[in-house]
Amino acid sequence: MLKSMSTKGALTATTSVAALGLVALVILPKGGDVFDLPKSGPDSVEETTVAEPQRTETLDDRSQLEGDATASQNFGLGTNQDTDAAAGLRGQVASENAPVPTESLAEPVMEPAITATDSATVGQLSEQRSPQALTRQRVDQEIVQSESFVPSPSRDIVAPTEPNTEAFSNEAPNPLKIASEEPVSTFSIDVDTASYSVLRSSLTNGYLPDPNSVRVEEMVNYFPYAYPAPDGDHPFSQTVTVTPTPWNDGTQLVHIGIQGELPAIDDRPPLNLVFLIDTSGSMGQPDKLPLLIQSFRLMVSELRPEDQVAIVTYAGSAGLVLEPTPASERDTILGALSRLSAGGSTAGQAGLQQAYSVAENMAEDGEVNRVILATDGDFNVGISDPEQLKTYIENKRESGTYLSVLGFGRGNLDDATMQTLAQNGNGTAAYIDTLSEAQKVLVDQLSGALFPIANDVKIQVEFNPAQIAEYRLIGYETRALRREDFNNDKVDAGEIGAGHSVTAIYEITPVGSDAVLTDTLRYAEAPASDGSDELGFLKLRYKTPGEDTSQLIETPIIAGMGQANEDTRFATAIAGFGQLLRGTDYLGDWSYQDAITLANSAKGDDPYGYRAEAVTLMRLADSLSDN
Repeated sequence: MLKSMSTKGALTATTSVAALGLVALVILPKGGDVFDLPKSGPDSVEETTVAEPQRTETLDDRSQLEGDATASQNFGLGTNQDTDAAAGLRGQVASENAPVPTESLAEPVMEPAITATDSATVGQLSEQRSPQALTRQRVDQEIVQSESFVPSPSRDIVAPTEPNTEAFSNEAPNPLKIASEEPVSTFSIDVDTASYSVLRSSLTNGYLPDPNSVRVEEMVNYFPYAYPAPDGDHPFSQTVTVTPTPWNDGTQLVHIGIQGELPAIDDRPPLNLVFLIDTSGSMGQPDKLPLLIQSFRLMVSELRPEDQVAIVTYAGSAGLVLEPTPASERDTILGALSRLSAGGSTAGQAGLQQAYSVAENMAEDGEVNRVILATDGDFNVGISDPEQLKTYIENKRESGTYLSVLGFGRGNLDDATMQTLAQNGNGTAAYIDTLSEAQKVLVDQLSGALFPIANDVKIQVEFNPAQIAEYRLIGYETRALRREDFNNDKVDAGEIGAGHSVTAIYEITPVGSDAVLTDTLRYAEAPASDGSDELGFLKLRYKTPGEDTSQLIETPIIAGMGQANEDTRFATAIAGFGQLLRGTDYLGDWSYQDAITLANSAKGDDPYGYRAEAVTLMRLADSLSDN
């Protein structure tokens, strides 16, 4: 209760209590030291302040009393509120005679509450008090005598806070490549969306995101696009469009769009899910475990009767909270979720081991098995090294059980660990910052998140040096592959889920363009023209789930190929937005306002408001970048 009062209100309450002889409560830090935290910012949290009082010179100075009222208002309470606070404190002591709950500052010295049953003053009880309590008692008595005080900002005592330990996994932005020297670009597809949700959380909380948290491909792939559905033998279609670049008149953009097929719900196999839930002490905040429970409740409502759910938790030691249970027993599953609580250290490795063991026991031929890890990303006990976790997850995925990761909350988000787990577990990584995001990931896109239609999907583009002088891939820095990895079916790559779409964008500079940034080498031979109008050649490889041998799809890239539409323009706006947040040398004078204009013109059909929200985030970034 004291914590919710202003400084003035708390001390007014203390004055009233001392005068009535009802109770004396003293809280001082050990040694009486006064300390301050750094100023608030994106890496800090709200401070709790308890101010020491100072005596005033006189009771009769009415201007001083007016100054007291102003100071009280500055601390959030008026005179009436102070009186109410004091009355509330007296009422609590009289009715409950219990100590007032407090938060630990730095193991404060706390005197027990003392209840006086007669008219004895606080001074008569002082011989039972510590020296620190006696000091505070004398101050309280002086306050009673003066009945007027002002808070002293220089004497504020501020509660210590846990440091921000967030760390993000990223690589330097892709450099410009010279087509005559390095014509081939190879990478794994990526359907994760965590980066977009993280930057949204940052911007809506009033600060620009950490540049390392920005992965442009995850921003672009956050949005659904109306690419043509597959109509052949392959489980996905590919669409290529060549358009002008909005930030550079001398270059062009090559959009590669992939659209996965969406089987009918009745045709999908039974689903076995193990919820691996972090219930460590760090998960106690409202945007962590409480939001997690709400999110899984949404997901459970989408499961079919033949699906199964088990729940494993980890917090100090792993535990099986819910045995494999048919989704038809919804009340049993929701009851197990509602009983979860946060507390303990984080032992992620033990939880992973038990979750995989449960999943393997649930597995049946033809069924889909998935472990869904939900955490704030902090693995501080067990296998915490990303490389060791990578090896462990790689060994487990061969059993046919995939791993997806859902991140919750901010402050200790370990992005490197989350990315390692999801990428090597043949799963996806998403960050849940709102219940609306849970609806998108766990309800609207449930099939894509849990039912793979193509494994180890790789993209390779060979650019024609006779037509293209330079190129660069926008995003996918953490998904880069070696040229020889494309044909090596032992090399892992990303998965495409049912109904998923994937977009990749190259910026290319034609031969002879004024936008060419590099000089021709003195001793290099000029690329010979073969008379072809091909700008490049696109190749895709994928494996059908359960197969070990990949299949190949090939498509030439022709100048003027495809037609720009709202999808390609909006994807371009998001790609530009991501580069502005990340920092780049290739956008020239192109600005947030340019991204806003382009995105607004390409919102098109936006039934859930995702594109409108992106424009709002662009505006926030524009304003914050000026401060």
